[in-house]
Amino acid sequence: MSKVPRIPNLGGARAFVLHRPHPTVQAITRQLSAIGLETIGCWPELPAEALAADFVFFDADLGFDEQFPWTPGEAPMPLVALIGSEAPGRIEWALSHKADAQLLKPVGNAGVYSALLIARQSFEARKHLASEIASLRQRVAERQTIVRAVEALSKGAEDGRAYAQLRSLAMSWQISVEEAARRIVAMTEEAGDDQSHRA
Repeated sequence: MSKVPRIPNLGGARAFVLHRPHPTVQAITRQLSAIGLETIGCWPELPAEALAADFVFFDADLGFDEQFPWTPGEAPMPLVALIGSEAPGRIEWALSHKADAQLLKPVGNAGVYSALLIARQSFEARKHLASEIASLRQRVAERQTIVRAVEALSKGAEDGRAYAQLRSLAMSWQISVEEAARRIVAMTEEAGDDQSHRA
């Protein structure tokens, strides 16, 4: 049975609304204030202090990449796209920024709270997945380093014996097998460089 996520208390959070002056901004600001968020409106771009925001709402209709102080798709907080036009190019652009939730314009008297919760949940899930992928990539890289270290130690002998030697070195150096493998590979590369310089 999957764990049901707890609904967070959003009071005191800061939300930037990147949208030209418009009734949409007023409707969002009213709802955010009622929930307990501080709202900062801005246009045509996000100020540097937006990097510390808890949420950013942005206009998907008139938005452009240079409005954001980060690379598309790498926002450090949950994003909510404000969509009025369903033109494929605009939707595609909003997706390129990895919007975590959306609100359709015109924004009425409801919808902001659920958009905040969905955006937060989606953002956290995406961050968790990115962290897992980075960890798996690191483990694959470490395994390749271990293989290279075992090859360097084996010198034609049995791989099992070379791996046991690698583990023994790691214990005597009081470091992990992965760190020992990195050292062995580095020493092997240095020795190879020395020989090529002599030649």
